[in-house]
Amino acid sequence: MTIIRTYSELSELETFEERFDYLKLGGSVGHATFGHDRFLNQRFYLSPEWKRARDYAIVRDNGCDLGIIDRPIHSGVLVHHINPIMVDDIIHGAEWILDPEYLITTNQRTHNAIHYSDPTLYSGPYVDRTAGDTTPWFK
Repeated sequence: MTIIRTYSELSELETFEERFDYLKLGGSVGHATFGHDRFLNQRFYLSPEWKRARDYAIVRDNGCDLGIIDRPIHSGVLVHHINPIMVDDIIHGAEWILDPEYLITTNQRTHNAIHYSDPTLYSGPYVDRTAGDTTPWFK
């Protein structure tokens, strides 16, 4: 039986770690997924429909990693499908692949960590930088 994960359930989880545990997929290198079918991948991710769904998810999540407000993404924003897309989903035009209920904003490191179920891959908590914090000898 396939587990269908949703944004509604995810948003009930308060911490980044809880959300990561909910999302992790346990993938492996070389496993055939939608991403391996390059022509479908490019056609889908360049479509105006995907761009609208992606923009909606980013705004809803305030541009923050897994929608956690104290984890802003400053560059490289991705929108992750909470449930993996398969080739048949694209070929048959499955409506859920554009539904924000099945999307979450993330960055590349967290996205990789989700796919490989490896929390060491995601970045640590956001650290607010201050003037001189990388040059303590000047203090």
